[in-house]
Amino acid sequence: MIMSEAPLLDDVKQRIATAARDAGRQPGEIDLIAVSKTFEAAHIRPVLDAGHRKFGENRVQEAAGKWPGLREEYDGIGLHLIGPLQSNKARQAVELFDVIHTIDRPKIADAIAREMREQGRSLGLYVQVNTGEEPQKAGIPPAETGKFVAYCRDELGLPVRGLMCIPPVDEEPGVHFALLANLAADSDLEGLSMGMSADYEIAIRFGATAVRVGSAIFGSRG
Repeated sequence: MIMSEAPLLDDVKQRIATAARDAGRQPGEIDLIAVSKTFEAAHIRPVLDAGHRKFGENRVQEAAGKWPGLREEYDGIGLHLIGPLQSNKARQAVELFDVIHTIDRPKIADAIAREMREQGRSLGLYVQVNTGEEPQKAGIPPAETGKFVAYCRDELGLPVRGLMCIPPVDEEPGVHFALLANLAADSDLEGLSMGMSADYEIAIRFGATAVRVGSAIFGSRG
């Protein structure tokens, strides 16, 4: 049963390639982040054995419980934090992850900048934008994105790679992907972390450079 997951990975890669070509883009422009949150190492190994190396996790603590061991078994793993980050987890996050997609407020930006300096590490960073301005969702409001990106880059010296969003579940995602792309262009950012299992092909059409795909690769969670 576990071995069925590599063919699912192949299908997603083929869909990414097709969507990229349909949009006049090269498939190599898009990073596929396999979202392995809630899955144990036994479910992740077949995807690693298939040659994939970029994975996403929602929680620092969960990632710390499985990825150090997997990194001893496999070379070249790039680990992405795609879930909310608390400032008291900043030290561990900088130690463990290579990319953080959820820089969503000054307190977190300050904590990550401090830890990167102290640990001598440089991570790829994305600012999370609350494109739907949903009160229950994390992220910088669209109107404040440019100012916050400038704070991160100019005052903190953070290597901001791009922007990230999670569209409202009951709205057309393309509207939010287009908004994120425009906000990124306004701040001279090229990275767009957008698109999940249900809409990554749409996101590619709007310029996604990183898609975060879980269930389409690993199957449903519990």
